[in-house]
Amino acid sequence: MPRVKRGTSHVKRRKNLLKKVKGYKWGRKKLIRLAKTAVTKAGAHAFKDRRKKKRFARGLWQIKISAFVREQGMSYSQFIGKLKAAKIEIDRKVMADLAQNNKEILKKIVDEIKK
Repeated sequence: MPRVKRGTSHVKRRKNLLKKVKGYKWGRKKLIRLAKTAVTKAGAHAFKDRRKKKRFARGLWQIKISAFVREQGMSYSQFIGKLKAAKIEIDRKVMADLAQNNKEILKKIVDEIKK
């Protein structure tokens, strides 16, 4: 079997790895062994925190809606319950945006539910 020399592929792999760790501190930006672990850990944290970002966003939407609905004399849970009973399907992201930017429209929805 012929001998395989892996010079170009080996160098290319290391070069791509070092591109990913550009801007990292200390040896993690220039030492291959440290850079490898840094990239895998960074990827794991990025994946985890993309999920966490969605979780926190939903909590923020609930807080915005709750603050607006309390001004109208209703609790958040009552509001959501009455929305479902009235079969009005607006997601929380849109309602939070309405509560912040278009209060008149959300007020009409609340008045419609109160009837």
